[in-house]
Amino acid sequence: MAETTTPTPTLKAAAFTAGGTERDKVDLPVDLFDGTINMPVMHQAVKAFLGNQRLGLAYTKTRGLVTGGNQKPWKQKGTGRARQGSRRAPHFVGGGTVFGPTGRKYNQTVPRQIRLLARKSALNARAREDALIVIDNFNYDEPSTKQMVSLLGALGVTDKKVLILTDGMKPNVFLSGRNLQRTHVMPYADVSTYHILWSDVVLVESNALGYELAAVEEKPRAARPKSETKSRGAEKAARKTAKAESKSSNAHKSARKAAKAAGKSAKPKTKRAKKPAAKKSAGKKKGK
Repeated sequence: MAETTTPTPTLKAAAFTAGGTERDKVDLPVDLFDGTINMPVMHQAVKAFLGNQRLGLAYTKTRGLVTGGNQKPWKQKGTGRARQGSRRAPHFVGGGTVFGPTGRKYNQTVPRQIRLLARKSALNARAREDALIVIDNFNYDEPSTKQMVSLLGALGVTDKKVLILTDGMKPNVFLSGRNLQRTHVMPYADVSTYHILWSDVVLVESNALGYELAAVEEKPRAARPKSETKSRGAEKAARKTAKAESKSSNAHKSARKAAKAAGKSAKPKTKRAKKPAAKKSAGKKKGK
């Protein structure tokens, strides 16, 4: 296969109901399913996805990190043996490791446009292989693995790796396919290139594809009727008048407070007359 294939006419996909009844084929959205497959971009996206799953926790100690080795094993001369300086040397048992792993990060960053192009290419690859099936909405009132198995049996994909893409989070559908070894259920918005290429067959809810088209297309703004504009203008005018009234009332209150303060300051302060003190001589006489 060439690295990048040329676009093809409108792709079609088989359609089934949630119970497994076959319907007429449907045309896939042209914006997403234009038939272009970019192999290098898909390889880059899958390599980055697998690299980001690695933890890189392998770690070894060098001779400077292992314990012991502070004392010379034997004297320098006279033993007939080779001179040694530490038991923690790499050629001793229990010594350090030379050039061993000391932790590593395998994270890779891929630009958003490349990730979108890779996912688009993977979906186009499955559509061109007739491995993409459109399913009506899953309306599961409760988890039912039996119902999911019957659907896969009706589609004839029981022995294949199946990827089910739902329109948003649907816990009942997820729980219905959780116990199936070769079935993986996840929201359409969270799917990656790796998951699409991992699967042999992709089941997509019809609402998921329609929702994506609605998000891409920009809807023109509808003109507001004149009655609404008039009512809004009246509301604005009423708000302005209410604000003006509140300001005037606040001004009156402040003026009253200022007048009260001025009146208090204008009143002269009168000193109270002191009472005459009792004569000390009279008190002394009483004491006598």
